[in-house]
Amino acid sequence: MPPADAARRNPTATLGVLALGVLAYALSQTMIAPAMPDIQESLGVTTSAVAWTLTAYLVAASVMTAVIGRLGDMLGKKRVLVVTLAAFGVGSAICALSSSIGMLIVGRIVQGAAGGLFPLAFGIVRDEFPRERVAGGIGMISAIMGVGAGFGLIIGGLLVDHATWHWIFWLGLALTVVAVVATELLVPESPVRTPGKIDWGGAALLSLGLAAPLIGVSQGGSWGWGDPRTLGLIAAGLVVLVLFGLYELRQEEPLVNMRTFALKPVLLTNVATIFTGFAMFAGFVLVPQLAQAAESTGYGFGTNATVAGLLMLPSTLLMLVAAPFSGRIGARSGSKGPLIVGALLTAAGLTLYAVAHGSPFVLLLWGALQGAGIGAAFAAMPNLIIEAVPQHQTGEATAVNTLLRNVGASIGSQIAGTVLASHVLASTGSPSDSGFTLAFAIGAVMALLAAAVATLIPRAVRRQTAAAPAEQALAPAEA
Repeated sequence: MPPADAARRNPTATLGVLALGVLAYALSQTMIAPAMPDIQESLGVTTSAVAWTLTAYLVAASVMTAVIGRLGDMLGKKRVLVVTLAAFGVGSAICALSSSIGMLIVGRIVQGAAGGLFPLAFGIVRDEFPRERVAGGIGMISAIMGVGAGFGLIIGGLLVDHATWHWIFWLGLALTVVAVVATELLVPESPVRTPGKIDWGGAALLSLGLAAPLIGVSQGGSWGWGDPRTLGLIAAGLVVLVLFGLYELRQEEPLVNMRTFALKPVLLTNVATIFTGFAMFAGFVLVPQLAQAAESTGYGFGTNATVAGLLMLPSTLLMLVAAPFSGRIGARSGSKGPLIVGALLTAAGLTLYAVAHGSPFVLLLWGALQGAGIGAAFAAMPNLIIEAVPQHQTGEATAVNTLLRNVGASIGSQIAGTVLASHVLASTGSPSDSGFTLAFAIGAVMALLAAAVATLIPRAVRRQTAAAPAEQALAPAEA
């Protein structure tokens, strides 16, 4: 029996391979964060310049996610997944070999373009898994983003303290090589295809519409939020996004089906996704900074990057536990409830961070609470999308959801950084305790908004998670 056919009979093997590829990508989002001061020093560049290693990655991910999701629907999800993972490996190699900031940013752009592997993985799970395992599988894949982001901080801190920043990218390359080989050998090609063509005009408009405000938000902390460049980029991007929506409504084969996007369950889930992404990354940015702040600030613990990353471990582990649990509940009674509960747990964790953050022990406790909430919410969001759209639109619809999660994460991390920068101690120039309190509180409000929006999501009338094509493909062999 060919390995791919065996994987079709054993969804657990397929899920493990998909999780490995998604993990390699998710780790790269945050592993670089603890290394940025070292990168700045070794390459002799400014703080603003090194920040582009995050900005370029996020912009590329946001732009390419919808395109890659559509290509997967057209050409075959496994085929496009292998190519996407290979491109991520190339980007990792470029970064690992970089000796200049320009080369590093190019590598990060290539890495970020692989963001489309999330909708590809969602589509493979929906097409191939037995009906009763679809919600749990999608929940696990979705939660890997949060898990990978948490472990990325830990691993990045270890490598910064005990090796060099180049090893961050060598590790990403090693994981990607394993993922490419395993995907080629073990993941079956989905039988569901949607013939068509890429709407390159829409892709160009979407690229401009996303890139402009994301760059504006990313640079707002250094340029100033009232700077004409910041405001101009954000305003221009919003105008282009409106034009993109009008353009897509006139296309026979749009990159993003705006009528599907406007469906109440899809629209409200996507809005909740933005708020949840904001809340998660606000916490991920704040906790390591608080832990590494000097004890002389009156609130910091003066830890190194490794210990600061380890403070995120309970949060990361609880995400991994909560995600499949949320998926199982969603499979039985719908994913609206798990999203509401997850958002409320996230809000509770961030509120407690704001109220009490005076010892590592309480940070571990509140992090565990936030992690459980994020895991439950992230598992529920793509399942809500999939419950609401036809099977042939899985890649496209989940790509938009993933894209908006990235947008929320970008805004959250930048707002958190801006709040800290605007509340500094005159004596040391470090962020003040009140700055951390306010930033955590803003994250909590965003999570509460996610819960409020989720209560408005109508319950699914029908379940669209059947894996009929895969089951039919197996029927002759089993006869």
